[in-house]
Amino acid sequence: MKTAVIYARYSCDNQSEQSIEGQLRVCQDYAKANNILILDTYIDRAMTGTNDNRADFQRMIKDSARKEWDYVLVYKLDRFSRDKYATAIHKKTLKDNGVKVLSAMENIPDTPEGIILESLLEGMNQYYSAELSQKVKRGMKETRLKGLYQGGTLPYGYKLDGRKVVINEQQAKNVLFMYEQYSKGVFVCDIIKALTEQGVLHKGKPLAKNTVYGILSNEKYSGTYKKGDEIVDNIYPQIVPTELFEIVRQKVNANKFGKTCVKTVFLLKNKVKCGYCGEQINAESGTAKNGTKKYYYKCNGRKNRKNDCKKTAIRKDILEEFVLNAIIEQLSEPKHLEHIVTCVMQKQDELIKVNSNLTILEKEQKQNETAINNIMTAIEHGIFTATTSKRLKELESRQEDLDRLITIERSKTTMRVTEKQVREFYKEALKSEPLLLINYYVKEIILRDDEITIIFNSPLTTNSPDESQGFSFYKGFISIYTAQTMELEMYAG
Repeated sequence: MKTAVIYARYSCDNQSEQSIEGQLRVCQDYAKANNILILDTYIDRAMTGTNDNRADFQRMIKDSARKEWDYVLVYKLDRFSRDKYATAIHKKTLKDNGVKVLSAMENIPDTPEGIILESLLEGMNQYYSAELSQKVKRGMKETRLKGLYQGGTLPYGYKLDGRKVVINEQQAKNVLFMYEQYSKGVFVCDIIKALTEQGVLHKGKPLAKNTVYGILSNEKYSGTYKKGDEIVDNIYPQIVPTELFEIVRQKVNANKFGKTCVKTVFLLKNKVKCGYCGEQINAESGTAKNGTKKYYYKCNGRKNRKNDCKKTAIRKDILEEFVLNAIIEQLSEPKHLEHIVTCVMQKQDELIKVNSNLTILEKEQKQNETAINNIMTAIEHGIFTATTSKRLKELESRQEDLDRLITIERSKTTMRVTEKQVREFYKEALKSEPLLLINYYVKEIILRDDEITIIFNSPLTTNSPDESQGFSFYKGFISIYTAQTMELEMYAG
């Protein structure tokens, strides 16, 4: 028996604990119908799916490394993530750990065409999220124009009077004290000590340093703050005089140390192998004599002196550009794109036509409804016993189960994408989504100094397996795109 964990999430005010319960119910029904044993649940409450900064989500990804279960089961794919890049990255991590993501409400087959359907759904989820975000932003802007509170955590020093923000006089005195003391050069720890001696606590404890620094950096206390390009001056009453706020702002900025680290993304990480010794080629960085940072891919065998491999390191930008161009070349060919569209639409039609489970469930539902109606008729005629009551409860409980199961099956048949959506999705992917493309389509890259072989696991196909630069949907056949005698600029690392 296969095993799984359930991941559930709700994100906004119009969703609640009931949303979680509903997701869990549907996922449990799906697991039961497909003979999957649920081992654990991971739940994030009131958390957005547009980023992966979610405690239980991150814990689930980390726990997958133990390789104790086969699937992550979600209500719908947008519960996992609405960000395509994050989805691709985390699915790759799960895949490396032997774990697959399953959607209870979206019937996505484990086939090349299924990969297309899944990636398209993820793209549509992200589009929906972006569209919803724009609507929310427009609504919040209207609220700001009216000078009304917009929700979220109310800053220390303020309270609400209906939907208007007003000053909490006692807390405001503490805020002003912090600013005055810091402007005079008093350390934050000493400010906290002084406030604690005055009986000022936060949740029964002395104020934390981060809390005080947050207050000293919060523009709202000046009565005016920026929201994007917009200046907002009608929501938060001024607590700190403008001149004092500017003095403190400069001191806080001057006391900051360290510099922001820009993370370099290696698109081909964990996908490249040495064509000479078979070792993994890892992402590396180094510093040239002039101090310039260099990024490249280098054979692990040569680096760790595991063997006498002489494979030359290759610059990151050159290798990644070549791989992307190879993929884009394939995607851009009209015959391949049309084949993709045809395969997706055919597979979709097959899924809609072949759904015997729905027919069985609907038949049972009608029989169950008839049985309930018969018992209700008997009750109306005065026939009511303990046995009748027990049977009615059993039938009503089964009816609820059937309603849930039928909802699942119907969702599988109503989920349709159009030819236009398929084409537009992949045209957009060509322009802007290198990481997504590589994660979906590249299985392995075998690298030699004069040859690069890219092995695809993607659904891009041709009608003939003999086309060496194409793709094949024949089971077990992996097509290969080979670049012979490529003149690549090397970085000797």
